[in-house]
This record gives sequence, structure tokens and C-alpha cells, in this order.
Amino acid sequence: MNTKIEELVAKQKPIQSTYTTSTAFLEALQEAGVSYIFANLGSDHPAIIESLAQAQQDNKKLPKLIICPHEMVAMSAAHGYAQLTGETQAVIVHVECGTQNIGGAIHNAFKGRIPVLVFAGASPYTQENELTGSRNEFIHWIQDVFDQRGIMRGYSKYDNEIRSGKNVKQLVHRAIQFAKSDPPGPVYLMGPREAMEEATEPVTINTDLWKPISPTAIPPKHIKLLVEDLVKAENPLIVTSYLGRNPDAVKELVQLSKRLAIPVIESVSKAMNFPADNPMHWGHQWNTAGQNELLAKADLVLVLDSDVPWIPMKNKPSDKATVYYIDIDPLKEEMPLWYIPSKHFFKADAKVALEQINHCLDSTSLVDKKTIEKRWKTNSEIHARLREEKLLLETINENVITPEYLTACVREIIDEDTIVLNEGISNYQTICTHIGTKNPGTLHGSGAGSLGWNGGAAIGMKLANPDKTVVSLTGDGSYLFSIPSVVHWMAKRYETPFLTVIYNNSGWKSPKLSTLGVHPNGIANQMDQFHVNFDPPADLAKIAEAAGNAYAQTVKKPSELKMALRKAMKAVKEGRSAVVDVYIPNV
Repeated sequence: MNTKIEELVAKQKPIQSTYTTSTAFLEALQEAGVSYIFANLGSDHPAIIESLAQAQQDNKKLPKLIICPHEMVAMSAAHGYAQLTGETQAVIVHVECGTQNIGGAIHNAFKGRIPVLVFAGASPYTQENELTGSRNEFIHWIQDVFDQRGIMRGYSKYDNEIRSGKNVKQLVHRAIQFAKSDPPGPVYLMGPREAMEEATEPVTINTDLWKPISPTAIPPKHIKLLVEDLVKAENPLIVTSYLGRNPDAVKELVQLSKRLAIPVIESVSKAMNFPADNPMHWGHQWNTAGQNELLAKADLVLVLDSDVPWIPMKNKPSDKATVYYIDIDPLKEEMPLWYIPSKHFFKADAKVALEQINHCLDSTSLVDKKTIEKRWKTNSEIHARLREEKLLLETINENVITPEYLTACVREIIDEDTIVLNEGISNYQTICTHIGTKNPGTLHGSGAGSLGWNGGAAIGMKLANPDKTVVSLTGDGSYLFSIPSVVHWMAKRYETPFLTVIYNNSGWKSPKLSTLGVHPNGIANQMDQFHVNFDPPADLAKIAEAAGNAYAQTVKKPSELKMALRKAMKAVKEGRSAVVDVYIPNV
């Protein structure tokens, strides 16, 4: 009986679907270089589902769809992929509900300047079968809202509604042009069912006419002034946060630092901006409690790609220091309160600006080689001292696993090409300091403040670089925010194994630190009551094991740590995700 049915099915002619707005939409994503669609589909997407099926039947190449059971993970995965490659990825969510469910993740992409295209359907605008896609489920009335695009307006560079298939490709390419132009960021399109179901004619787009805006440069007349001030400075210093988003910019920074013996401080590092072993590397700062004396002694500070180079109320340069600010967004146009008085602000691509500076130095005769040699020796000695201080903190303690020791142990099991994600938050500076990355593109933060980026981003980065090892270093709070059940189900299904190491301090330490920063002698401190403890503790590693068959291990003793990490890394190398839940001192 089954054989006869199969024969009948085989004889049936393939159903010819109509070329619709959704077909054109998906083609436009393919034309624009989108590799993946991270999707949480709903009742607003029948036309897209049908177009995907038709493409599969016709063996037509489209971006691969990744099923994401939660929108936070979908957006974070697209974020991670785009963060590593610079190429815009797509996220499809369900009407205004799914749009709101990416709330924290869209904040991360917007503040972190990550190019992602978000598409959401919308409730049908007809209800009596006037058009294909008209309302046929009760939820279509419930999910009809007045301003769905308004949900995203504060967190996207561009938003629009698809009303017809006749110009849908133009809308997609324009949106991605916005997404990839500096400063990059997410964009949002929405389309009601009727519009996405509309039959239309194919349109040919010349993608060469839709490129992102060219990188900006420093006006030539100001380059000479900047270089003269750099050369004249006795104690110049460079501060950066995310220059390393472009690996080529790191090479230019290393060249500038070397030729003028200028040290570099990384402030709230969102990328690997400067090699940790370079003699001019002067370490990392985060919510630094006191004044960084190295910053205070600088007479010229060149800020390159940084939102928060320092926190003025407790850590800043001397009032006599000259500050130059070079950034793709030097006004911080989306930050209502922000100011760092500077001699000059330049809206410029860091790589382009550094090329200009280095080129100008090639033709200047102002550089005193003896001064540079002396400064190199002095600054190298400071680097060596900082390194020795760091190594002392990594000493094993027989009773507890310190974050410094844990990070040093992770450093031992990775190679120089391992991609490391940092969402340690209260241990963010510790991880940056002790992981010691040296190669561009090997260290990443979310770039923003909504926790839970790490899991989805690890999947996205593994998809972008399947041959590299991905390691996520996260706090227990950030791990829970990442929705690990969804993350590890996806990691198993899409064969994107990675290692997660949880810095488990049994709670949210950051709110406690924030409270102590404002009320150091307050009642909360006296009572030791900060409402941040996760008691009783959950078996965090087992969540990943249950959802995605991940290798799971909990470690509480320093003597067990290295072996646990080696076993976990072995599992990852063999194609299985691993989670090592490491207990560090409690909050």
C-alpha cells in the first residue's frame, strides 16, 4: 500500500508557486550577501515559508534558515556572525510580539554597531478574504497594533514597511546599505500578510549601485596638526575600545605605537584592539575604582573608537592633557548625556585615520629617534611590571578558584586563533586582562549592556568560522539570560559546538558593586542584603546537557579545574558542545 502511494506521489507534477513579494524579498537577501536567516516563524509568515519550500524544490540558492526557538538567541546569533564577518545577517520574527522579544538583543546590536536586518510580519489588514492572506485566526486581531515600527525606532538606523512586491528589493538593498554604512547598525522592515503574498514580477537589481557609504577620513589640513602634536608630546597615550572590529586597523595601530613608542590602554574592550604581549600594551580598564595613574600622566591622549574611554568622576586624564577624538560616531548621537572636551573631534574610520597618520609620519622630519628610544624603554618597563602583577594574581589558591586563576587556566587550553567571547560582566576586566589575546578578531564583547548575548553569539561566530574553536566566558547571570536550553538545542542541531565556561559567583555581583559604588557605607552593606544571590543554586551545566547533549561538568575545587577544562575542550574538538560551571567566590 505504501509503495503504491509513493508511486502516485512520484508521478505528481511539482506544484508551481506564484512569484510573490516574499520570493523577491528572499532573493534580495541572497543578492545582498546574507548567508543566514535566523528565524522564529509565526502566523504572519506563510508566504515566506511557501517561497522557501519552492526554492528548495527548484534547487534555488537562498540564505540558509536557522530555526531559533527564542528571538533573543536569533538576534544574538545574527549579531555574532555579523560581528565577526562584517556581513549583514537577517532575523525573521513574529509580528510585534517577536519584535518585542528581541528587545535586549536589538539594544546590543544597536549600541554595539552591528549590521543586522530584522524582518517582522504584521497582522493582515483585511478580514473578509478580500486578498490572499486575509485574517483567518483570532490572533490577527489581538496582534494588530498602531505603531509596530515604533517599537524599534529608538534601536534601528532605518525602518520601513513593505507595501508591494514591485519595489521590495529596493527596500531591502536600501535597508542593508544603511546597516553597513558607518556607524553600522540594525535595520527593520515589516510586511503584512497580504503584501507578502502579493503576486509580482521579478526585478533585476544591480547590487554594485547599493554599496555602503565609503569610510570617512580626517580632513587633510588637520592631519599635519595632529601629527605635530603627537610628535611634540612627552607622554602620549592611546585609548581604544572597539578599533579591533576591523582587524586591519589593529595593524595600523601597532605600527603607529611602535614608531612613536606610544602605549595603548584598552577601555571596556569590545574587541582585540592591541596585542597583549606588545611592550606598549598598558592593560585594560573597566569600571576602574580609582585613578589610573598612567592615564593621569599623559600629556596627549588620542582616543580611537571608544564610547567610554574613562569615567570622569573617578578616572580621567589631567586637565592639562590635550585630547584628540577619532571615532565613527564622535558625537555619540544616540547618547543623550555624553561629553569629553577635546581639541578636535574627527568623524573618521579608525583604519583610514591611522593610515593617514602613518603616511604623514613617513614624510616628517620632526621625530627625535633618541626620545623615541628612551620612551620605548620606559614604557616597556611599565608593561613588564604590569605583566608581573598580573601573573602574581594567577597563582593557584588551594581553597577557592579565583577569576584570575580560572582565566589563566582557560588561556592554557586555547590557541592563538581561538575566538573568545567575554560576557563576564563583574569579571569583564579580569577576563580581558588575563586571557591575553594577541591576534585580531579573537576577543569579542557584545558592545552593549543587555545580558545574554554570549550563547547565540557563539553559535553565530561558529557558523562564520566553522574551523575555529569558540569559547564563551560568561557569568552565571549572563548564562541564564542567554536562554541556554535554546542555545544548546540549536548548537546540537546545527553542529556548532563551542565551550562555555561559567564564572559562577552564585548571583548578580554587578548590582552589588553598583550599590557599593554609590553607598559604600550604606544599610545594604551593613546588613549584607543586596537581593542578588541565586540560592539555592541551579545545576547550570545540566541545562545544556539536557537540551543539547552537551558535555557538562561542575567544578568547585582548584585541583579539579585544569582536568575539567581539558576534558571539555576535547569534547568540543570532537564535535560536542561543553559547559564547565566553575564556582568562584560568592557575591
